[in-house]
Amino acid sequence: MIPTTQIIAGVRAARRPPQPHHRARRAFACDSDLGVSKRPEAADRILIAEDDFLVASQMEAALAQAGFEVIGIAGSADQALELAAAELPTLVVMDVRLSGTRDGIDAALELFATHGIRCVFATAHQTAETRTRAQPANPLRWLAKPYTMLSLVDTVRRALQELQPRAS
Repeated sequence: MIPTTQIIAGVRAARRPPQPHHRARRAFACDSDLGVSKRPEAADRILIAEDDFLVASQMEAALAQAGFEVIGIAGSADQALELAAAELPTLVVMDVRLSGTRDGIDAALELFATHGIRCVFATAHQTAETRTRAQPANPLRWLAKPYTMLSLVDTVRRALQELQPRAS
């Protein structure tokens, strides 16, 4: 087979067409890496409140791959409250610092008071003052930034287990 030549970013590179016995393989994170066994019949509904678009996108992809239904991404407390009222998620993964005048704790307090929706706080701001201020929202868990997507999925799973009624 004759190699073909391709110019990539100003550099000439020889490239052979793929051969049937040498198919290129794509490498993806295994579903088992994110704890996926089967997609649940009725997926738990998760709202993401995170103002960093790239982080929120990664969170959405990891949670969806793990079998959760991500109902939306909110960049501000007001957006989170509006989405939660319309969609009634099972829980919210909430950053403490959000865009706008209100923060994630304000949103979590209102969500818990008006809808009984609880949060997992995913934040770099875990001071004693922050935790004390958030306590009336009855947070399920705290996830310290930076975190891996695997730890996010694991934390959400554990938080959802806390929401399940206990068998006596």
